[in-house]
Amino acid sequence: MAKLTILAVAFVALIAFAQATRTTVTTTVLEEEDNPGQQQRCRQQIQREDNLRDCQMYLQQQMRGRYDKVAMITETNPHQQLRQCCQQMENLDEQCRCEGLREAMRQQRGQGQMQEEMMREMMQQAENLPSKCDLSPRRCQIRASIF
Repeated sequence: MAKLTILAVAFVALIAFAQATRTTVTTTVLEEEDNPGQQQRCRQQIQREDNLRDCQMYLQQQMRGRYDKVAMITETNPHQQLRQCCQQMENLDEQCRCEGLREAMRQQRGQGQMQEEMMREMMQQAENLPSKCDLSPRRCQIRASIF
């Protein structure tokens, strides 16, 4: 009977911990959306980092390399371009990085130089850029806010 009681207590503790973690994440997201001061700070930081221009260039380079191997040979070193992109993202507050990438993708889309399929692939790569740079958050939601 004692083993059953210990097991039940452990199970309840696990459920309580999972519930608390989920609530914290939800609360954080809501606070970011409802904080106009934070949004303004992010816009200023993103503009100061030239709308993550180095990240835009890195992503363009990746797309050209996928579709045009000759262009990839003559391009700037992709590792150097990625480092510059990571530096720009690191200069943003953590809570501004995803918005910075979304703005960079809006700019790319506004230029209208890419086919829809290439643009979707670029956005998918952009979503994973923080992870490539070993920054938090590890992944950003971009596509839903652009289309």
